Amino acid sequence: MDLNLFVGYFLAVIVGITLGLMGSGGAILTIPILVYVMAITPVTATAYSLFIVGTTSMIGSVKNILDKNIDYQKVLIFGVPSIVSVFLTRLFLVPAIPENMTTFGNFIVTKSLALIVLFAILMIAAAFTMLQPQKENTELIAVRFNYSTLGLLGLSIGIIAGLVGAGGGFLMVPSLIILTKTPVKSAIATSLFIVAIQSLIGFAGDLQSGQIMDWKLLVKFVTAAVIGIFIGLSLAKKIDSTQLKRSFGWFILAMGIYIILKELLWNYL
Repeated sequence: MDLNLFVGYFLAVIVGITLGLMGSGGAILTIPILVYVMAITPVTATAYSLFIVGTTSMIGSVKNILDKNIDYQKVLIFGVPSIVSVFLTRLFLVPAIPENMTTFGNFIVTKSLALIVLFAILMIAAAFTMLQPQKENTELIAVRFNYSTLGLLGLSIGIIAGLVGAGGGFLMVPSLIILTKTPVKSAIATSLFIVAIQSLIGFAGDLQSGQIMDWKLLVKFVTAAVIGIFIGLSLAKKIDSTQLKRSFGWFILAMGIYIILKELLWNYL
């Protein structure tokens, strides 16, 4: 086996461990692994990421389904618009983006460059979300919230997730907590379930558009990530998840900044 592929599958286990420990976050590592370790083009990596994120998130959602932690009303209000928009984005919008989008002198903004930089910006946003302290709501507070606003937000998150191949959970969780007063535990479970469905349906959009998939690589990556999930679940009771989340947030912040510097500066110096 090629060394880069071996390292990539090993890092896939790390992705799964992170998911098992925190219930979210690990998926944001998938695209950097695919692009910078396994040498897959950013556009293809966004498609692969949707399958990997969707499959691992669905496995991670099984316990939440059994424990009845998922708020299915919010899945319908928030999730359905997100699911529809991510599918349409992968089917129509991503293929329609030109390979060379624009130029600034000798600097060419390609489709791959735009997507990877957008992903890096979202990594930085996710990092700040992880670094913010969250207060657990001990009771489910009955509140009125604007259904149309929540639906439009879900639609927007689906477009972003479809463009960069990420689940968008780091945007969904604070939205559910702030806009609907959902307890943190339920918000994470609900978000993970939405991410699973929207990612797999978004991947279906890639299949419909004729994207060629390396199924052997995908199956191996997902298998490694699932092994990591079970390791992470076994470690979850022994590790301070709050401190882990902050440490991971700093790591994601550094990685996002690195990608921007590498793609926009170092490659053109």
